[in-house]
Amino acid sequence: MKTPAHRRALLAGAIALTAGLTLAGCSDSSAGKASVSTSDKPELKVSGAYIPEPVMDTMASGFFTLTNKGGADKLVSVTSSFAKKVTLHSTKNSAMREQKSFDVPADGELDFARGGNHLMFEKLNHKPKPGEKIAVLLRFEKSDPIEVEVPVKAATYNPEHGKHSAH
Repeated sequence: MKTPAHRRALLAGAIALTAGLTLAGCSDSSAGKASVSTSDKPELKVSGAYIPEPVMDTMASGFFTLTNKGGADKLVSVTSSFAKKVTLHSTKNSAMREQKSFDVPADGELDFARGGNHLMFEKLNHKPKPGEKIAVLLRFEKSDPIEVEVPVKAATYNPEHGKHSAH
């Protein structure tokens, strides 16, 4: 049979163990936050950009991957002297829609690929040929603009696995 002193000792041990686990949990979570802490400042990098050779003289599409190693941002506009108008588009369920902006997730990617998000270059100044490079300026809500020299590829070009490679 357990004595009142024995019960008090067990209760004190349980309280000490619970307090220790609680403190350990607190220190682990704060240490985890310190090691995973993401800067609020976005760190953006463009890769795999390309424009397939357009079929028409008046319109072209553009694709790329935007990688962010920092805080969230938003792609708000795109311009190019190559076209009088450049718009942002998404494609869902085979329906293309113009977008005012695209969220760039913190520590994530924003992918512009065939059948999905893409740029539309409208009222082209000329029909580009494969090998030509087109200057494109990406503007963001927080980050400085990024200028990209986008190569024109064959109309049938499609990066492996749907991803844009820097090769």
